[in-house]
Amino acid sequence: MVVGCLIGLALALLLVGLVSGTVLRHIVQIVPIMVALAVVRRRPNREPLSMTAPRLYIFSGLPGSGKTTVSEALARHLGATHLRIDTIEQALRDLCSIDVQGEGYRLAYRLALENLRLGNSVVADSCNPIELTRREWEQVAAAAGAPYINIEIICSDSRVLRRRIESRRSTVPNLKLPTWEDVTRREYDPWTADRVVLDTSNRSEVECLHDLLAKVGA
Repeated sequence: MVVGCLIGLALALLLVGLVSGTVLRHIVQIVPIMVALAVVRRRPNREPLSMTAPRLYIFSGLPGSGKTTVSEALARHLGATHLRIDTIEQALRDLCSIDVQGEGYRLAYRLALENLRLGNSVVADSCNPIELTRREWEQVAAAAGAPYINIEIICSDSRVLRRRIESRRSTVPNLKLPTWEDVTRREYDPWTADRVVLDTSNRSEVECLHDLLAKVGA
């Protein structure tokens, strides 16, 4: 509209002798540029937003292996929802006064499913020691139509693992941490499914996160 008005005004001025033919030619020459700028300004952005599909990151490993440290670092890096079984189970004990068995995992499954359906990636932090819970976590991803990846955190140096167990402090109020004897006697099924294995022995949090990101392609 502006371009058309400009041309019309120039022609009118030419007719009454207020502009020369040379000025009119200059006006005509800049019209294509003005048209192009008008198109750029008015063109709507029709390109779809780049959305990353939510993913379920299923952490597993013995107490003291570094699961929570690494999983929290991954969640911060991705901006993902972090679900820690220790926190959920202790909340059930504190609020419901129950002897927690599988209730913590069941509640975590529901929270994970809800977040995945909302489009949020989920980092699940649990010992996940038996085949049953490992398959149940995978079923959560399937129900949400989301990909998943199993991540086993280990500490291959038993001396480092024991030192961690005996020196760490709980970050969950009222949570009683397992002793070294508890950890060594804990049930932990051999793996039968594909998973990413990350050894945290004698490595910093930053080193572990960088290694994990390379392994999972995040």
